[in-house]
Amino acid sequence: MTNCKVQPMETLKPPKIQNTLIFSGSAHPALTAEIAAYLGLQCSPTVVKKFSNDNLDVHLGVSVRAKEVFIVQSLAPPNCSDALLELLLMMDIARGAGAKCIHAVIPYYSYARSDKKDAPRISIAGRLMADLMVTAGAQHIITMTLHSPQVHGFFSVPTDHLTSHSVFVDYLKKKDLSNSVVFSPDIGHAKRASKLARALKLPVAAAEKMRLTDETVAIEGIMGNVVGKDIILVDDEIATAGTIIEVMRHLRAQDVQRVTLVCTHGLFTGPAAERLNAIPEIDEIIVSNTIHIPESRRPARLKTLSVAHIFGEVIRRNVLGESIGALFEFWPTANV
Repeated sequence: MTNCKVQPMETLKPPKIQNTLIFSGSAHPALTAEIAAYLGLQCSPTVVKKFSNDNLDVHLGVSVRAKEVFIVQSLAPPNCSDALLELLLMMDIARGAGAKCIHAVIPYYSYARSDKKDAPRISIAGRLMADLMVTAGAQHIITMTLHSPQVHGFFSVPTDHLTSHSVFVDYLKKKDLSNSVVFSPDIGHAKRASKLARALKLPVAAAEKMRLTDETVAIEGIMGNVVGKDIILVDDEIATAGTIIEVMRHLRAQDVQRVTLVCTHGLFTGPAAERLNAIPEIDEIIVSNTIHIPESRRPARLKTLSVAHIFGEVIRRNVLGESIGALFEFWPTANV
């Protein structure tokens, strides 16, 4: 049974929203609890079990009739597909029980990595899963830092594509950045790195990356001056750390001595923790809390920053009918 509770925040002044319920899937109830606390709400209870035939058995613990229903579920390892099915069932339940509007809050949408047909006879799974969510009852999607911006267009319902940019800027501004360069390991994702670089008033550099397999990449060159610099390496996610391994090989040749990793989604699957722990140049690994990271997958030097207030504020503004444009992933901003 999932019924997330947190201690009251003494300095919190909860926004006044009514007729709203927040449910948590089993993937990350702690994040849901933080979001609910920001809003001054309690998480509504959810029961998730399995039948003897391995089918999921899901119940929403309170009436949702005529309510704004927000269901929070990251699609993350080790049970990504179970998490997806659980979310689909919860939305279908809410639709059948007369919810006013069903909002799927997906802090990490793993299927965004399947965003194009780059091999024969494969599915563009990012689009297929988006269609399934709408079929199950989703009327609004809230997510953060999709692997590529075109995935936003896979959803046929209003979709808020949020960014963790502000929490990284606030944290990094407190550090000595006088010798730093913001670095993107992939030219295709350099826009995020450029946005961070502008906010921190730093130069930016990027690598030319070619993906070989799910775990290995090839770096064909580096654009920009990184010689002897402190590197702030920015990516949307870290999975097996294969990209980091290859990038570090090139950065060492440029006399780079200190690297700070920054990513929204810290999956740290397979050999990632072991690989990262073996890189002495890494000073810190900064991630958001979009994904629950168990101790067995946590690398050393890890710093986790909360994005619960961002999701909470978007929920508040949606319920009250206020604009949320400034919180979007690719909204142009000068300093934040």
